[in-house]
Amino acid sequence: MLKRIVSRHRVLAIALLLGLLPLAGQAQQFEQVGDYQVHYSAVSTSFLPQSVAEAHGIQRSPAMALLNVSVLEEVDGELRPVNASVSGTVGEVQGSERTPLSFRTLRSGDTQSQIAVFRIRDDEPMHFTLDVRYDRNREPAEVSFIQRFHIER
Repeated sequence: MLKRIVSRHRVLAIALLLGLLPLAGQAQQFEQVGDYQVHYSAVSTSFLPQSVAEAHGIQRSPAMALLNVSVLEEVDGELRPVNASVSGTVGEVQGSERTPLSFRTLRSGDTQSQIAVFRIRDDEPMHFTLDVRYDRNREPAEVSFIQRFHIER
């Protein structure tokens, strides 16, 4: 049962990032916050199949990347998708300049993901800071990570 729920959760991510999860350094990651898992992954939009990009209004470009965030809650030993809102910024690791990320919701069945497209800085580590509101009665979870991208020429 757990595998089926997790599989359904990842259907959108897999469809959206078709074939990308096996790439080294690009696998989906998550942070545990109490009974919640905040999953996130960021990949170049140039890897998206044209049909997937067009269906979701995503610009394919070697200089652009897609950040996908979704939340699962553990309930009675099972992981269930949670409707969560996300806000955040991206910038240089050492720099003070931060660019807001503009998230929008993608739904597939009972699974919801928040996605944002942003410009890649070639061969520079990029620092992501996210506020993930998985429960409106709690403060948002703060998720932060660093990732380096390379523009394929």
